[in-house]
Amino acid sequence: MGDLTITTEMVIVLCILALTMYLFISEIVRVDVAAVSIMVLLGMISYVWPKLTGGHLLEIKSLFSGFSSNAVVSIIAVMIIGAGLDKAGLMGRLAGQIVKIGGTTEKRIIPLISGTVAFISSFMQNVGAAALFLPVVSRIANRTGLPMSRLLMPMGFCAILGGTMTMIGSSPLILLNDLILNSNKMLPTDMQPMKTFELFDVTPIGIVLVITGITYFILAGHYVLPENPQSAGIRAGDTADYLRQTYGLEGDIVEVSVAKNSTICQLTVEQLENLADHKIAAVALKTGDNTRISPARDVPIVEGSTLAILGTKANLLAFAEKQHLNVQEQLPTLADALSHTQAGIGELVIPPSSHLIGKTLLDIRMRKTYGVNVLAVHRGNQSFRDHLRHWVLQSGDTLVVHTSWQDLKALESNKDFIVVTTDYPHEELRPHKAIFALFFLVLTLGLVLFTNMILPLALFVGAIGMILTGVLKMDEAYGAVNWKSVFLLASLLPLGLAVETTGTAAWIAQETLRLLSGVPTWVLQAALAVLATIFTLLMSNVAATVLLVPLAVNIAVGADADPRVFALTVALATSNSFFIPTHQVNALLMGPGGYRVKDFMRAGGGMTILFLTMLLIMLNVVF
Repeated sequence: MGDLTITTEMVIVLCILALTMYLFISEIVRVDVAAVSIMVLLGMISYVWPKLTGGHLLEIKSLFSGFSSNAVVSIIAVMIIGAGLDKAGLMGRLAGQIVKIGGTTEKRIIPLISGTVAFISSFMQNVGAAALFLPVVSRIANRTGLPMSRLLMPMGFCAILGGTMTMIGSSPLILLNDLILNSNKMLPTDMQPMKTFELFDVTPIGIVLVITGITYFILAGHYVLPENPQSAGIRAGDTADYLRQTYGLEGDIVEVSVAKNSTICQLTVEQLENLADHKIAAVALKTGDNTRISPARDVPIVEGSTLAILGTKANLLAFAEKQHLNVQEQLPTLADALSHTQAGIGELVIPPSSHLIGKTLLDIRMRKTYGVNVLAVHRGNQSFRDHLRHWVLQSGDTLVVHTSWQDLKALESNKDFIVVTTDYPHEELRPHKAIFALFFLVLTLGLVLFTNMILPLALFVGAIGMILTGVLKMDEAYGAVNWKSVFLLASLLPLGLAVETTGTAAWIAQETLRLLSGVPTWVLQAALAVLATIFTLLMSNVAATVLLVPLAVNIAVGADADPRVFALTVALATSNSFFIPTHQVNALLMGPGGYRVKDFMRAGGGMTILFLTMLLIMLNVVF
């Protein structure tokens, strides 16, 4: 390799890189605004520079190529597929299983989410695995009340780590065998050609890296993970919190299971509430696969049912003790049905023209007729909660109700009520479309794994299939795309291209390795891993791999080391992308997690060091 001399174009690119890092770290402007600004600045300089000097920085036609890159288009498709799976209710079911196994604590939930994503990521692109799990993490946050910011980052990091478990888990590893075959042509004639790697040759290394990542967050997550209140999930108990904060009405929600010998078995909902002298209210009932929000008073409570009841803590505990019921405050079964995405508190005002004026709530049978459970009535400056069955409605009464959003939406067209609550999530799940969603997910994975179809096309087969079969509407597909993530990633790609095409990356590599001439083999290997880590933060991991693998082979030959292992070191180290959000997965999670660059630096700094340490140890143990 001939010596490279630093050029004016390289200096310009280095200055733009420095400015990018400053904007990311200082957060003077939003990170996506910074990325777009850097892209425009690079374009302006690339346009003017040839006219002034005759030099070349970046082809203008390549400036916006990031928006049509395979990576960005694939991310858009995967977001749409994930939204379709969520709309069909499949992500909710998966979230339910994870919560059922892991409970509601970080130290149990994080390993389950992260381990599952890592496994999926070992067979598909890591950004795809992360995007598919975004709605799952959202559902889990809603069920458990844990902030998404404390769940998404471990999930994203393990999605990246999962790509190291097989030779098809990440783009650099997919490319590695081709690069090795090309490098074989340049080896000295007296050297044996390097063997290519089999599918599971890297699996022991990848498994250790994934375990390291999960262990890191279990032990250090409390200290390094941010807690962004805006990303917090909402517990079903927030129904009671709303009553307490807004109306001063005390109450909690607990869950009880109905055993065969339970004293409430075969009672109706009305009989149950009569038994408690109406000091409690049934807000949800699950029998088999059927879940009712605000069940009607004549619905029977049968063996095997799960019931959510609302009341003051003292009344709930007294009732449970008297009826020999096992109380569970975390709502392991009904949390999702009672989460803010499915149901919650609504307010209905009785207008002067309502036909219900003069009637009692018992006459109207609110639960059976409208699917709402009246928790309180607000009249004038007072709130009333007791003995509501015989409450006679007057014009201006505000009914505080617990209901599913679907039932509340239906009341918007009913002239007997004015629905005051308008900011509830108008989410329409389509569980009857689950078979179509599953079919197109399996079809997409089959195209990705078993054909040579380009990734974005394979993913868009699944995305458009879900739209055509009604799993998603087109406007819902548009809304599913996180455009902040798209613009962040697409705007950074031209900078990575400029780093490569101007020779800046090659010059940095040359100068770094020149400083290490004469050092032991393991130091050279470590230097290559660090160099690959730095490069993958500044440019695409594919570009870093293509640039550094031939260099690694040449260094190994000169140092009488194993060039195959040095090449693998580079390909694996390009997954060490945790320190700043330039990796596709990290860029994807910034918006939903409410992360700042400093959050990645705090959590990613330790992960970067652990990754390098365990990678070098395992490479020398396995090979």
